[in-house]
Amino acid sequence: MRALVTGGAGFIGSHLTEALLAEGHEVAVVDDLSTGRVENLSAVARSPRLRTHWTSILDEERLQEYVDEADVVYHLAAAVGVRLILERPVETIETNIVGTDRILRCAAKAQKKVIIASTSEVYGKNDAVPLKETDDGVLGPTTKSRWSYACAKAIDEFLGLAYVKARGLPVAIVRYFNTIGPRQIGRYGMVVPRFVQQALAGEPITVYGDGEQSRSFTDVADAVAATIAVSRHPRAVGEVFNVGTGREITINDLAHRVKELTDSASPIVHIPYDQAYEGGFEDLRRRVPDVTKLQMVVGFTARLDITASLGKVIAHFRR
Repeated sequence: MRALVTGGAGFIGSHLTEALLAEGHEVAVVDDLSTGRVENLSAVARSPRLRTHWTSILDEERLQEYVDEADVVYHLAAAVGVRLILERPVETIETNIVGTDRILRCAAKAQKKVIIASTSEVYGKNDAVPLKETDDGVLGPTTKSRWSYACAKAIDEFLGLAYVKARGLPVAIVRYFNTIGPRQIGRYGMVVPRFVQQALAGEPITVYGDGEQSRSFTDVADAVAATIAVSRHPRAVGEVFNVGTGREITINDLAHRVKELTDSASPIVHIPYDQAYEGGFEDLRRRVPDVTKLQMVVGFTARLDITASLGKVIAHFRR
């Protein structure tokens, strides 16, 4: 198989690229390195089956060439992370909406299968537990840029499903729930790498808000395996799948777990959202997926638990 991975030098994209190469496939990576890093692919850089294109997916002429050469497109290129969204809102919207539009237009010309990486953010402020793929998205006002990412990714999903109905394009969508693992960086608001780096450096572990908000974290190895499984299942076309686990943990408990696993003396401190991000910032109390559909249709179940995942992240930063 010849696969195209957009955002292939990013956190999840680089792990997906490695997994596809390990299975013997040819992989082309497109990444503008705005948040991805060349070193993320260092383990496979010498593979004769890997080609890298350090360019933007907004370059439609080049993109068409790369899509034409692929059998399947894994579209992971996106501007992600709460802090990045707040700092660079225009780039977030352009990259996430325009980029997906161009991927789908290019793929439609030759009927290439496309897997769109989406996010649990599309559920917005809906804190139903567990969240099903058919549940409503409840977004905040347009005056709060924090919701622009959720809205943009929802538009991506609408576009993908519209191409299925109107053009017969084989598209499937995976909604990642708080994916964690080696190579993720804390610069743009990702909580696990931030906690681990602070703990290893002996700095205060900074919890935003009261810390009683809970999340369901997914190991990147499970996220990648689920993505590949969805791409190969004929019944997945035209469908949306939550990718995660049904297990949740509060951010306070996460901070204590990181402190314990790193044997750190770092104090755990709480910072109001207004200081961490911006005035009036809104966050979710709970976000837990219902993964029944992924299990029933594709036959996939996530395996790694939070302690094992944290251990891999800690080992990565210690190296």
